[in-house]
Amino acid sequence: MQTITALFDHYSDASLAVADLEAAGFAHADISIVANKSAKESVGNNGSAEPAATGTEKGASVGAILAGGAGLLAGLGILAIPGIGPVVAAGWLASTITGAAVGGAAGGLVGALTDSGVNPAHADVYAEGVRRGGTLVTVNANDGDVARVRDILKQRSWVDPESRGQEYRSTGWTSFDERAPPFFPGQ
Repeated sequence: MQTITALFDHYSDASLAVADLEAAGFAHADISIVANKSAKESVGNNGSAEPAATGTEKGASVGAILAGGAGLLAGLGILAIPGIGPVVAAGWLASTITGAAVGGAAGGLVGALTDSGVNPAHADVYAEGVRRGGTLVTVNANDGDVARVRDILKQRSWVDPESRGQEYRSTGWTSFDERAPPFFPGQ
């Protein structure tokens, strides 16, 4: 098994990726989504951090959300992650984060990602991306399905963690800091 992780700037892209994965036959138990609560709330709202969607984009977003009603997205719950704030999350990664918090284990999102095999430098970028309003989709896939999962995720505008990390570092960021205050819409 391998863990494939993708960061999306827009919740709508991530929710469409989840719907695509489910339609391709990947089990709900193998897919996770973690979204900054403010990013999820902005779907379909004008004046949000996301640009207003066109009629087609709105239809696709609403379709993905409704299609998710019977899938993974139906299980979205709210939890707080240190340094990120409130997030909506579903799937195995959300359970891992919640279990660590209940058991007193440290690490939050970065720890859960690195424990599942994600490159530590990428895990920092992913956590910071969620902190800044992004949405993370994580899939546990058999070795033979890795390329197919990546192809599905790339179709929905995933963020390259290397480029995003360089972008963050150009502003003085060095790594995810769970003591940092959460970002809020408009920052």
